[in-house]
Amino acid sequence: MTGLDSEEETVNDIKLSKSERTAAFYWDLFRSTFIISAVTVGGGFVIIPLLRGKYVDDLGWLTEKETLDLVAIAQSMPGVVAVNSAIILGYRMAGLMGSAGLMGSLVAATATVLPPLLILSIISVFYEYFIQNYYIKLVLRGMQCGATALIVNVGIDLFLKQCKRKLILPILIVLTTFIANVVFEINIMYLILTDGLIGLLFMRSAKYD
Repeated sequence: MTGLDSEEETVNDIKLSKSERTAAFYWDLFRSTFIISAVTVGGGFVIIPLLRGKYVDDLGWLTEKETLDLVAIAQSMPGVVAVNSAIILGYRMAGLMGSAGLMGSLVAATATVLPPLLILSIISVFYEYFIQNYYIKLVLRGMQCGATALIVNVGIDLFLKQCKRKLILPILIVLTTFIANVVFEINIMYLILTDGLIGLLFMRSAKYD
């Protein structure tokens, strides 16, 4: 959805006014975020590749670098990663579309929270059945494996992109952060803060953009 500065725009052979395009954007934002949240299983980090695939690859609302920067901010903030990411991405996308950023945050946050709220409400009513059902346990095991694969895929993809840029410092940050967390079990929040401080002090050059 582009060209919001004009008064009318043809979409699927239908002329839409600016207000109609704005409503269509919010509906697309709500619908896509709702669906992504509904199929996100395995932790908040799983939603990141799904958000990137939808908003960057499919819709083209954001660039990959912009998305990763916004998600990095979301990860460093208190709260659930999935909700934080949706709030920041929704605000940014709404601003780019010429709409109120706050409304974009509210729409994205609502769409992210609704699926687990509805699903968990239903499960709570039939908790004993779900917790004891053998087949549901098998389904959840399979979904967790798929979620793990998504997280690993994103990690490898980002690392390979850093390697292609042939910049030593980002590669060292990735490797040392991984080793510190996996081998020495250092708290990830301390590592994120340390990485942020390194970026502030040593990554001011335009070559790191």
